[in-house]
Amino acid sequence: MPWLELWFPEEIPYLPIGGLFLEPDPAKSFLSLIPSKTTSNSILRCSSYRKSGFLSVSLSVKGDNGFVRSSVGLIECNGEKTLSEDMEKLVETEKKEKEGKTKGKVRSRGAGAGAVNTTKHLWSGAVAAMVSRTFVAPLERLKLEYMVRGEQGHLFALIEKIATTQGVKGFWKGNFVNILRTAPFKAINFYTYDTYRKQLLKFSGNEETTNFERFLAGAAAGITATILCIPMDTIRTKMVAPGGEELGGVIGAFRHVIRTEGFFSLYKGLLPSLISMAPSGAVFYGVYDILKTSYLHSPEGRKRTCMMNQNKGEDVSALEQLELGPMRTLLYGAIAGACAEAATYPFEVVRRQLQLQSKANKMSSLATFLKIVENGGIPALYAGLIPSLLQVLPSASTSYFVYEVMKIVLKVE
Repeated sequence: MPWLELWFPEEIPYLPIGGLFLEPDPAKSFLSLIPSKTTSNSILRCSSYRKSGFLSVSLSVKGDNGFVRSSVGLIECNGEKTLSEDMEKLVETEKKEKEGKTKGKVRSRGAGAGAVNTTKHLWSGAVAAMVSRTFVAPLERLKLEYMVRGEQGHLFALIEKIATTQGVKGFWKGNFVNILRTAPFKAINFYTYDTYRKQLLKFSGNEETTNFERFLAGAAAGITATILCIPMDTIRTKMVAPGGEELGGVIGAFRHVIRTEGFFSLYKGLLPSLISMAPSGAVFYGVYDILKTSYLHSPEGRKRTCMMNQNKGEDVSALEQLELGPMRTLLYGAIAGACAEAATYPFEVVRRQLQLQSKANKMSSLATFLKIVENGGIPALYAGLIPSLLQVLPSASTSYFVYEVMKIVLKVE
């Protein structure tokens, strides 16, 4: 075949060694020797060009694991490689087929798989609440003593008083009810935040969630969880208030409230709760996500992300799979919790006082606020803030840490 020649370097010294060249007009007999389709398991395509260069060949072999493609584009005399039209069409076709299969797999999962993932997500938040609240229950008890009973003594004097009168168990008084309240609250809170944030990101079309979207999703998550869980919070407040020991536990306190004050009394303080939880959720989740994103975009964060991608698929512990690492997750959770608590603490004080009011002495949120300021001044709105911060720092850090670990353990998508 005169038009097919083997090139030797001494003839054209400026080209690399080796190669199979075609003349501008290859014989049709050669192309006819190469079938466009050989068998059902392989495809060989050949394209010729009206100028000198390598023959562009695309070989696609279909095995058990999909397509294994070996392709060669047209290499011009200047050494640059380009794809032929056939090659581009082949790549585009296989890309569309792959996307179609992926979408088919997603659709085939059905609603059942989505429900399972939602359940795992909710359990991650619930377990995080159980662990964190049990861990900081003594500090929570001290905070309520200041807010509900109007304790004025020093912190260490109050600790000694509880230990003397009720023993060590007194520091965990009401913890079971607190878990019944916070477990569903945190589960709903974490889940709705992630859901709202993803929906806002999808709606905006941005590549990354903006700070405004983070704050908005956090506020919406706080409102949702508050509306669903405030009745248990009211019951718990009644139990730790003076005379709460005589109500007979959770069920007894629930019956007492319904019988004496009516069902809707369980939602006393809903307005200040919403006013409190909306900014609290916004600050908590917003600050944490801002800190997290800042770290992941830093050189150190990119390096850690790269290492995690390299180790993906290997047998590593859940702690090693944390995006921020254990210590940074705890630290960022504590900072976010402290910011949220300090920003919304006065609303929390007003809410607690509203929940303690009887039906005969019921006051509005504004009147309650003014009464607190009149009796104790502005500092009264921050009564118990120090023990509250001491409680929030480990609570928020532990909560976010356990939540992130549980999502990895349960393989939440």
